[in-house]
Amino acid sequence: MAEFKKADGFIDWLDQRLAVKSLTKVLMTEYWIPKNINWLWAMGVVLTMLFTVLVISGIFLLMYYKPDINLAFDSVNKTIMNEVEYGWVWRHAHAVSASLIFLIIYIHMFVAIYYGSYKRGREMIWITGMLLFVLFSAEAFSGYMLPWGQMSYWAAKVITDLFSKIPFLGPDLVVWIRGNFIPADATLTRFFMLHVFLLPVVIMILIVTHFYSLRIPHVNNQEGEEIDFEKEVEKYKNGNKKESKVVAFWPDFLSKDIFVICTFMILFFYLMCFKFGFAMDPINFDPADTLKTPAHIYPEWYFLWSYEILRGFYMSESLGLIFFGFAQVILFALPFLDRSPVVAPAHKRPLFCIWFFVLLIDLITLTIFGKLPPEGINNIIGFIAAVTFILLIVALPIITTIEKNSKCSNGGTK
Repeated sequence: MAEFKKADGFIDWLDQRLAVKSLTKVLMTEYWIPKNINWLWAMGVVLTMLFTVLVISGIFLLMYYKPDINLAFDSVNKTIMNEVEYGWVWRHAHAVSASLIFLIIYIHMFVAIYYGSYKRGREMIWITGMLLFVLFSAEAFSGYMLPWGQMSYWAAKVITDLFSKIPFLGPDLVVWIRGNFIPADATLTRFFMLHVFLLPVVIMILIVTHFYSLRIPHVNNQEGEEIDFEKEVEKYKNGNKKESKVVAFWPDFLSKDIFVICTFMILFFYLMCFKFGFAMDPINFDPADTLKTPAHIYPEWYFLWSYEILRGFYMSESLGLIFFGFAQVILFALPFLDRSPVVAPAHKRPLFCIWFFVLLIDLITLTIFGKLPPEGINNIIGFIAAVTFILLIVALPIITTIEKNSKCSNGGTK
């Protein structure tokens, strides 16, 4: 048994039993961050804050929500919004944070791509991040069903119908997922369980894994410089903080993160109180009607780019489904598709820089046209944008191989 001495205070008492000082060193005061980074590196902490808002607001909503197809719509739109004091605050907070979390995820992803933060031993950081993206997508979809409005029902029908295209198992798999031949009470309760219990628990575990994956390769910096962390930490500990290229996560780095969070919260509260409509589709304020199909079915804005790839190949449903599946998984392979060993921001990699901005513009185009009706010129532009996305993925290994050979021939460094 460990020897316990008289504690000097409450913290010392806890430290003898839980090693809280050692834990603080590992997680904060001796977790080292490069100095050469900008405010975009705060997006991970902003995401953590938004997820916390989702959990807290979700708990309050859970107190009054009824997971029953006959009661769900009224429990949200009448009980929570009109009868519960400040119920609208929690619903708006939940809806706005759910939408903003994807905006921050996309910023976080593109910052990682721009600065090459998925390379040189950081592959697991990228892969765990992409797994989080998939889980947040599943969490968002399951939550979109819960109000059981008109768009909730038909979005659930369209998305679950996709599984019917799987050879041999498809039709039976759809019935198993829904618990019925159409989205019904069993479907709602299953997605309710996923949304409030299973997916949040897995997301929390994966967030911890994602942060842990940063420990060994360390955080990248905006110049892609390879830092000798042990040497720079020694400078920091010896009091030479000005010359050291690293800072402690707490208090140095996190204090700047807190400033970014506070600035971001101004936008959050403005949207929550005055512009909350962007996060809630007006069609979903009508109760679900299984006999009335909406004129135009579409998902939330953060799914529109992949939805447009699905329907972009309007001449072949099977081809659209294949490339839709391709788009969902191919980004996991990004660290292995990029064949160049160079870790540098895109503006220092000319071919990659062109590729990056074409990809960004293409995804914005897919998102815009994913919301528009699939007719006339919209079909043509959607098809071109979908094909462009596929070609960009195919082109990445080629242009980065050219970059690799060019660097080697010019005596460049890896």
